[in-house]
Amino acid sequence: MQPIIIVLIILVVLVFIALIKTIQVIPQASAAIVERFGRYTRTLNAGLNIVVPFIDSIRNRIDLREQVVPFPPQPVITQDNLVVNIDTVIYYQVTDARAATYEVASYIQAIEQLTVTTLRNIIGGMDLERTLTSREEINAALRGVLDEATGKWGIRVNRVELKAIEPPTSIQDSMEKQMRADRDKRAAILTAEGIRQSAILTAEGEKQSAILRAEGEAKAAALRAEGEAQAIRTVFESIHAGDADEKLLAYQYLQMLPKIAEGDANKLWIVPSEIGDALKGLSGAMGNMGPMGGMGGGSAKSGGGNGAERREQPPID
Repeated sequence: MQPIIIVLIILVVLVFIALIKTIQVIPQASAAIVERFGRYTRTLNAGLNIVVPFIDSIRNRIDLREQVVPFPPQPVITQDNLVVNIDTVIYYQVTDARAATYEVASYIQAIEQLTVTTLRNIIGGMDLERTLTSREEINAALRGVLDEATGKWGIRVNRVELKAIEPPTSIQDSMEKQMRADRDKRAAILTAEGIRQSAILTAEGEKQSAILRAEGEAKAAALRAEGEAQAIRTVFESIHAGDADEKLLAYQYLQMLPKIAEGDANKLWIVPSEIGDALKGLSGAMGNMGPMGGMGGGSAKSGGGNGAERREQPPID
């Protein structure tokens, strides 16, 4: 009985192992390659799958999600013979598990080497300045070459990014000095422009102020002249309305003599001849009233006709 029990136990174990090997569960976004006696049979998709135990075997399980692979810095020579180190990042996705398994031995290593060689070809046709400012152009060119080359491997390159472009240390120092000089130049230009603009605005303000001041003075002078003219017209109209005679005019002139004599520069008077005639009449009228003391500081001589008399006034100390 014991040999039969042992055989039964062995059969149960074999059946259990066969069941385990028959049922294959593939996770979502994954695929598995099935080989039968070493030959590709089919690709298992996500879910529950049945295979023939001890005949079919799982060769490879492949993740179908998008993968991100950073590559170490690679030295690349530019067109102007400068060595720069470039870090790259590749975003790829396996679209055909069979091709990724049988068309290339190691697609990660193949993508890395293809990236390095393609990058050297692209950068070799650019100088350093263009390399530093043309990342989008380099990314697009690199992605186009990689996507075309990896298509037959069942891999799609979705994106290529340059993480860093590091020129030599001496070139970095020169670039920093150049950038510092450019910043100083721009600062000096902006300062000079500010001073120039300030001077222009100041000059414009002074010009406007002078114009407004001159306009104000002109208006004030015009108003004063207009006022004086109005006063003269009023006096003239009043004199004519009152029908003043020569005696009244002579008396008014005598009242103005002290004001005319004010100031050290008033040495010469111009006296109209009509005033002289009026003074004669006034003198005669006052002679009838009584003796009259001497006037002012000098005698008046009347001229004939419509001429004018001159009177010399001694300077007043």
